[in-house]
Formats: sequence, C-alpha cells, structure tokens
Amino acid sequence: MNQEQQRPQELSSINPGHREDIDDNNGEGSSAGVTRAERPLYPAPRIPPPRNLHPPIQQCSSISAYERLNRIEEGSYGIVYRARHTSSGRIVALKKLKMQNERQGFPITSLREIRTLMMASSHPNVVRLHEIAVGDTLTQIFLVFEFVEHDLKTLLMDMGPGLFSLSEIKSLLRQLLSGLGHLHSHWIIHRDLKSSNLLLDNRGRLKIADFGLARLYGEGGPAAKPEATSRNGDQAKSSSSNRTRSPPPGALTDLVVTLWYRSPELLLGQTDYDTAIDVWSVGCIMAELLKGEPLFQGKNESDQIIKIFTTLGPPTTTSWPAVKDLPLAPSILKSFSRSPLCTPSLTSRSPRSLLSSHLPTSVEQHGSACLDLLLGLLCYDPSQRLTAEEAEKHSWFAREPPRPAHPESFGTWPSRAAGEVRRQVDLRERTPSAPPPGPRRRRGEDEVDENGSRKRSREGTDSLSGQRKRQEYELDFGF
Repeated sequence: MNQEQQRPQELSSINPGHREDIDDNNGEGSSAGVTRAERPLYPAPRIPPPRNLHPPIQQCSSISAYERLNRIEEGSYGIVYRARHTSSGRIVALKKLKMQNERQGFPITSLREIRTLMMASSHPNVVRLHEIAVGDTLTQIFLVFEFVEHDLKTLLMDMGPGLFSLSEIKSLLRQLLSGLGHLHSHWIIHRDLKSSNLLLDNRGRLKIADFGLARLYGEGGPAAKPEATSRNGDQAKSSSSNRTRSPPPGALTDLVVTLWYRSPELLLGQTDYDTAIDVWSVGCIMAELLKGEPLFQGKNESDQIIKIFTTLGPPTTTSWPAVKDLPLAPSILKSFSRSPLCTPSLTSRSPRSLLSSHLPTSVEQHGSACLDLLLGLLCYDPSQRLTAEEAEKHSWFAREPPRPAHPESFGTWPSRAAGEVRRQVDLRERTPSAPPPGPRRRRGEDEVDENGSRKRSREGTDSLSGQRKRQEYELDFGF
C-alpha cells in the first residue's frame, strides 16, 4: 500500500466524520461527479454572523473630547456633570464613577448599570447611554448619557404643587409604565424607582434613569413557578410582562429602593421578590403626583410600615395569604395590633376608603378608575398586584376623561441642571399696571405686553427687548 492510500485512513482516525464524507456512495464521494482527490480534507469553516447583529465593540473615547460646562449633582456612586462634545457640539451628561475607594476592581453597581442600559436603552422612556469615556488614570471613568433637562422631584420642589394637570399626570404615568414594562420584558428589575430618578426633557418625554441597583432576575432560566392568578380567579395568560421566571440563584437583598417608595414585602424581610416591587414604587409616584408630596413619609423602616398600615389598613391573611410566612411579619403585625393606632375604625374601613382620605378631594371627582388603578398598584399581595403592562392598559388612561396629554403640549421650565435659575423680579416698581403672568407659559400661548393687550408668542425665539425684560420670571444663565 502506497503513501497516498494510507493518508485517508490516517485522517479518518483523527476525524471520524471525514471518512463518512469520503466513503459515501461506495467511495465515490457524497457529491456526484466529485472525486476523492478534489474533495477538501477538512470541512469549510463556518461563516460568522454579520457584525450588525451584535453590539459594536469599539475603543472607549477620551474624556478630552468633552468640555465640562457645570456640575449637576453628586450621588453615592458618582458625580454628574453637564458637558459638550467639542467636535459635534452635542450636550451630554457625564457621570464620573467614584473609584477611589474601590479595592476589588470595577464597581459592581456600575457594571450592572452599563449592562442593563445596553439591553434596554433603546426604549424612548429609558435614558440612553451613548458611550464610556476614560481619562489618563484608572480612576477617571465616565458614563456618557444623553442630557435631560429636569428630574421630576426637583421640578416639583422648584415649581410647587399643582404643577401638572390631570391629563399631564396621565401622560407621565403612561410613559413611566411603558418604560417599566420594557425593562420587565427584558427581565430587569430597577429596584430604585422614585421621582428623583425620573427625568423629563423640554419636549415632555419622561425617561427612567439611575440603574445602579438594577438586577437581572431571570439569570437562573425559566423555573416551574405557578402562574399568577388574576383577581377574578382565572389564571393569567403568560406574556412578556408576567412574572414567569425565578430570581437569580441565592437570596436577594431587601435593602433596596428608597424608603418612601419601598414595598411592604421588602419592609417585612422578603428576599425572593420580583418585578412587583417596581410596581409598588410606581403607585407611590402616582400618589405623589396627585397629592403634590410623597404618600408614605416614614422616618425609618418601622415608621414606614406603620405609615402604610394606617393609610391602607393592616394586611390580613385574606388580603395577603403569604404575609404570615415573611420573616418580620409576625412580630410587626402583633406589635401594630396592640398599638393605639390600630383602632376599630381603621380595621373596619376598606382600603379604598382609607386611601381616598389621604388624597385630595379632586381625585374622587375625576372618577373611580383613578382610585382603582392606584389600589391595583398599591396592592399588598405581590402576586395580585398589577403588572406594568396591565396598568398601562387600564381604563383610567383610555376611557375616563381627560385623555393623556401629548408630550409636545407640556410647558417648559428653567432647568437647574443646565444652570438656569428661576428668579422672581418685582414688577410693581417698574410696571405697576401690568398683570403678573403665571409661573410658566405653554408653547404657543398668548403673552401679555406692557399695555395689557395680548400678542402671539413666537416659539423658539429669545427677544432681548424691554417687554421681555419686564416679565415676572427671568432666566439667569449663570454657570
């Protein structure tokens, strides 16, 4: 036997599949008309998928490409600046990560924030992460976000109560539920929803921000978890918003979510929670928009759970069957039942009656669907609590007037993040006969000139005339 006859046998011992390819059809090859010498010894390499199917892998930009304009705020995990890209002129928000005290590498909160934003920032109601910029040292790492002019809490504090009309509140809540449903459909729990983490731009678009505590809750894969049962007793249909996956392996921490927006199951020590804790936070935000201030303002965890019990009534095994299994529930419920706050009038009244007494009277005048939605979001039992998708389709948005306002119809306000300061000017000495305008003016509304007559405003123009200077509120652009 010559050397050429031995070679296929040697290759077949290395790659058994090669001999099957050669010896099919009595050694004539698997393809007709192809001889053994013409067939390749090894199979052709697999063609990789195109790059556009994967996130782009690029080099991080240098922070020298950005010009810092002013400092916005400082948090526990970073400092946020407003900056301008020198070549394109785009205004962005730079978040400098605090790396000085990190001894175990890159901070886990920032890794989670980057990961979740790469998965979900394509939604219009989720803040967009443009890129990551680095400096000359390992401590100079910046997350480059789109710049949004306001956060909801600062806007409410600066402009006072009654800032938003009911139709605008509906629009804000619907955008919030849309963005939250998108996060939950990607198996992301935000775990820190509050009014200060909701951004609002000058076009009326709300964006969910600050994903430092966000967590993927489906890392363990699908689990044999029973389907949630709806309020009418039927089993809910499985969808992207239904909670059909178990949390990641191991217990999760219950020290998440700012205290005033923390759900009762977290306050009672539950560690196997899911997306229902975000829905409770949405209910607190909805009540804050309707009331003008947070609904549950506890001083500590014990005071917070008492505030919830006195507002909604204490939970029972009927309203929340699993409450008895929570670690802190027996002692807290027993202590509350013996306190003077647990009166017969509190336990005998329905949650609807108790909650309506803590809200403005105008809420009941707008119809019953508003309270129905709020009670569905603030339901004690997490398995019976509305999902983000169910809440977004609630009849309060579609059927009960007024309809949600279009984002473009929102007014504009001075942006503290952009260095714009709202300053009151005394007009009595300068124009005593001029009627004082309101604290804000909508796009396209009429403004009053110095003689009291109305003139049509021009959107997008900043006049430096004397009439402009005699307005009650001026913008001081001082960085």
